[in-house]
Amino acid sequence: MKNIAVITGASSGIGKQFALTLQKRGSFDEVWVIARRAERLEALKSQIPFPVKVLPLDLSDKSSFKTYETLLSIENPNITLLINCSGFGKFCAMMDCNYEENLNMVNLNCGAVLAMCQLSIPYMEAGAKIINIASVAGYQPIPYINVYGATKSFVLNFSRALNRELKKQKISVMAVCPFWTKTEFFKRAIDEDEERVVKKYVAMYTPEKIVAQAWRDLKWGKDVSMYGFKAKMQTMMVKLAPHSMVMSVWMKQQDLK
Repeated sequence: MKNIAVITGASSGIGKQFALTLQKRGSFDEVWVIARRAERLEALKSQIPFPVKVLPLDLSDKSSFKTYETLLSIENPNITLLINCSGFGKFCAMMDCNYEENLNMVNLNCGAVLAMCQLSIPYMEAGAKIINIASVAGYQPIPYINVYGATKSFVLNFSRALNRELKKQKISVMAVCPFWTKTEFFKRAIDEDEERVVKKYVAMYTPEKIVAQAWRDLKWGKDVSMYGFKAKMQTMMVKLAPHSMVMSVWMKQQDLK
């Protein structure tokens, strides 16, 4: 039985950084990398020190899960690590984004995480790890980043509760909560033809720092990983302040009406 790692959203950003640093977690017989862009996944073969299986799947399409489920039944691997990084966001009012794209965001950010976990867990043994990418945004309601923030609240709470549910099986789940991070995320999130929603970034981190912190926190058995003093301070403050105040501060900070 092959010991494998599975990484979604592996073609860029945080997902790619996890793939490039997998040796920090241990050794694998094979690494399954999942994303829409096959050519980028193919390029990882020369950068990862383990055999790589490329799965060019769009996880916002439910048929992708049937493909993954079928492959699992054929290969019958031992999944020792699952990392869910697929997702996207839009910076705009909910009503300024068409409902199909909003639903697509929910399907990918929430549905894909749930489906990948549920399909993978039967192929996990004691000691297996799951990492799901949530966000600092998941700790608060955020007008004009409304749907994205809500999806990350789901990922955060789903991951923490699943970690408790799987405790008896000795499988752990950790949610990674990045703050603003330099990735291709912004290319899709920002509409260059519209007035910018986010005009001020309190801090901007790199995937390298987010992932390095995640590996450390995974080793220590944490259920949430967060990098950066400013990220941690903001999260602490939004836990203490009334949400009406949190939203008002956000609106004023970004000069939003």
